[in-house]
Amino acid sequence: MRPAPPRRASYSGSPRSDLSVAGDFKLDTAVPWGRNRAEYTAFFDLAGVPPHRRILDCAGGPSSFTVEASRLGHLVVAADPLYGLSKDDIKARIEESREAIAAGLRSAGHRFVWDAYGTPENLEATRFSAMKHFLEDYEEGLAEGRYLEAALPDLPFEDEAFDLALSSHFLFLYSAQFDLDFHLASVLELCRVAPEVRIFPLLDMEGERSRHLPPVIDHLQGRGLATEIRKVDYEFQKGGNEMLLIRPV
Repeated sequence: MRPAPPRRASYSGSPRSDLSVAGDFKLDTAVPWGRNRAEYTAFFDLAGVPPHRRILDCAGGPSSFTVEASRLGHLVVAADPLYGLSKDDIKARIEESREAIAAGLRSAGHRFVWDAYGTPENLEATRFSAMKHFLEDYEEGLAEGRYLEAALPDLPFEDEAFDLALSSHFLFLYSAQFDLDFHLASVLELCRVAPEVRIFPLLDMEGERSRHLPPVIDHLQGRGLATEIRKVDYEFQKGGNEMLLIRPV
């Protein structure tokens, strides 16, 4: 029996960056902030994944992966509570997040690897390009079923509805906001809807390996699942260059 989580994941309230200690970068809630397909390919080591796979992007937010991958032949669905909002409301949430994230990057810039982006301004431009692409596709994607309002740890999909489930920058990253029971229930739910699960990154918001990772791995292995911490060709948080890969034994 899977553990009962204390609550469902949601984007609730306005994001706030807690900078009470110099060099901190902490957000008090999960925020909508988008990445693109090239970044997903690096996060999740997707270069070898063949086309026509059924892929779930869980907690996909305003990322452009779904629209970009769909146009390349993948069958992608993104699930997120954010998709219960209108396009204009999502744009407003993104603007709220922008201030909090920019403040965190200014305060804690030394905790990131800037080789790929160069400057915070270039990073923001990359993020906003991805989110613009998402917003352009959002209403059509809702109508066509690419975006579905849903929240971990209870997803409205049949068992093994997908070949691969991805979760980027939510599980483990928000370890302070979501407890171990929530992580266990959420990871098991991803394993229910797809035989292969990939989660990135494995660090929390403070740049430390999540305290939830060891007990999650122990629990998965105890249920007969194989786990692998795989190094990937992406590092923005220092030390944040690993994903968790989960498969049947």
